[in-house]
Amino acid sequence: MIRTVLATSAALLTAAALPAAAQQEMRPVLLDGTVLDVSATGISTRVPDLAVIQAGVVTQAATAAEAMQQNSAQMTRVLAALRKAGVAERDIQTATIGLAPQYRYAQNEPPVITGYQASNQVSVRFRDVARSGTILDTLVREGANNISGPELTVDKPEGALDEARVDAVTKARARAELYARAAGLKVDRILAISEGGALPNPPMPVMMMRAAAAPMADKTEVAAGERELNVTVTVRFLLK
Repeated sequence: MIRTVLATSAALLTAAALPAAAQQEMRPVLLDGTVLDVSATGISTRVPDLAVIQAGVVTQAATAAEAMQQNSAQMTRVLAALRKAGVAERDIQTATIGLAPQYRYAQNEPPVITGYQASNQVSVRFRDVARSGTILDTLVREGANNISGPELTVDKPEGALDEARVDAVTKARARAELYARAAGLKVDRILAISEGGALPNPPMPVMMMRAAAAPMADKTEVAAGERELNVTVTVRFLLK
């Protein structure tokens, strides 16, 4: 968007907030040129160093108490396996605990409770992505039968995001130079910079569900690949 600006709104707002005597001495800030707003997205890439996986246990029994007892015993083995594998306590967090009746439905008859289903799910952060597949296999052997993930991400993205910011401003400047040449003008200076967002792209998690009795693969492998992080900025240039 290219437009000519006669006075900045910031200057006018500042003047309105000052005493009358000071306002008499102030004059609107005039911009002798054309204003150009350019939005650009900067990109940087990193190999993910953190995998987040949901792992849990689902059990069914005739009574609610029995379903919860079985679930608790099975989940205790799963948590012990995580700790034995070296996963720190701070990287294991309970996500959901549930208990729900199971019904049998028949035509023209009220539903009948046939049992209860208990569930317990934890969110696990693996800081060694390469080992996460092996640990998942261990969890299944210990009774985990409800698993989803992994969500692969970057643990400390600040450095990568700063690279993306520099890339975004560089792209915006190059685009402004292009517009200026096309209009027979030159870039005089930057008037303002606004950041639109600094979040990694949403991950594409791989979903998986296993039953305890399902045949085991030789080894589950998790490939880290590469993650793209981006930052979008809007830069206001003055062209002359």
